[in-house]
Amino acid sequence: MTKALPLRCENLSKSYGPRSLFAGVNLELAPRERLALLGASGSGKSTLLHCLSGVAAPDAGSVWLGGEKLDQLDGEALAACRRQQIGTVFQFFHLLPTLTAEENIELPLQLLGQPKPKRRARVAALLERMGIANRAHAFPSELSGGEMQRIAIARAIAHQPPIIFADEPTGNLDRKAGIAVLQLLEEITNEENAALLMVTHSEEAAAICQRRYHLVDGSLQSA
Repeated sequence: MTKALPLRCENLSKSYGPRSLFAGVNLELAPRERLALLGASGSGKSTLLHCLSGVAAPDAGSVWLGGEKLDQLDGEALAACRRQQIGTVFQFFHLLPTLTAEENIELPLQLLGQPKPKRRARVAALLERMGIANRAHAFPSELSGGEMQRIAIARAIAHQPPIIFADEPTGNLDRKAGIAVLQLLEEITNEENAALLMVTHSEEAAAICQRRYHLVDGSLQSA
């Protein structure tokens, strides 16, 4: 039996009042495949990301995460699916301020009930891989923007999800830190066998992706 793709959607549509944000969207993402979703501010690209990740429900169409059809899941099953199948990287990091770097990374593993020795080994390996092992006990307020985004990436992949959703991952970083984060995302998707769907307005960020789409007037157009 063929293993399910990390992400697939068919005929996805979403409107707000009379305005159609997008309609008839069809996408597939395979392991290690990186896709950039570009568009002007307010074009609906973040809303599309929310529908694909199960945060919001589309008006029509279907989304599958790792073979699970989201509209067939109840609230508890959907939450469990998202915890297992997805890692998310945000523009503003969304680290928990009362947890240290290593505790932030460990959190998704705790939520999945992994045993403590396994969690600690994975966190230590990720801190080393991200080049920030010396910041393990630092709180977010003590970290630079680039360090916080490295922690956020480590947290996103800690549980080895099939797909990573990244919403403007370099939007709150200076250019040097942004380039380093993009290189890391490119390397990590290959190392972890994960797909990446990145929402961005930056052509430079989109350059790490094998496929690019622009959301223009509600239509998804291949770039």
